[in-house]
Amino acid sequence: MDAFGLTVVAMLVAAGFYVISAYNRLVRLKHNVKAAWSNIDVLLKQRHDELPKLVTTCREYMKYEQETLERVTAARSQVANALQRGDMSELAAGESMLHGGLGQLFALAENYPELKSNESFRQLQLRISSLENAIADRREFYNDSVNVNNIAVEAFPTNIIAGQFKFDTASLFEVEPSQTSDVDMKSLFA
Repeated sequence: MDAFGLTVVAMLVAAGFYVISAYNRLVRLKHNVKAAWSNIDVLLKQRHDELPKLVTTCREYMKYEQETLERVTAARSQVANALQRGDMSELAAGESMLHGGLGQLFALAENYPELKSNESFRQLQLRISSLENAIADRREFYNDSVNVNNIAVEAFPTNIIAGQFKFDTASLFEVEPSQTSDVDMKSLFA
C-alpha cells in the first residue's frame, strides 16, 4: 500500500474513533441527566410524603386558615401529577405554587404559638425546609447536567452524530419568576 492509501486508512480509523468517542460521550451525558433527575425525583417524593403530615398537624391548630392548607394540598397534587407525566413546565408551576404555599403556611404558624411549640410541627418544618434546600441544590446540578448535554447535542461536529443516533436535548427545570422575586412579608401577615 502506498502513502496515499495509508493516509486514507489512518483518516478513516481516526474518524471511526472520533465517532465512537463522541457517541459514548453523548450516552454518558444522557445518563447523567437521567441520574440528576432521579436525585430530584427522590427528594420530591420525600417532600410529597411529608406534606400531609404537616397539613394534618397544622389543621388541628389552624381551623380558620383552611384556604392556605387547601392551597398547599392542591400544589402537592399538581407536582405529583406533573412528575407522573414528566411535564417540566407544569412541574415548575406546581413547585412555584407549593413554595409560595409553604412560605405562607410557615408565616401563618407564627400566629399560633401552641403550633409553633408543637414538637411534631417543628420537626416537620425542619424536615421540609431541609428537603427544600436539597431540592434547590439538586435542581442546580440537574440544570448543569442538562446544559452540558444540550451543548454536546447541539455543537458541531457532535450534532451530526447526535442527529444520526437521535440524541435529544433535555428540558431545564426552571422556576416561576415569582419564586425568584422578593417575598412580600407584609402580605403574608395580612
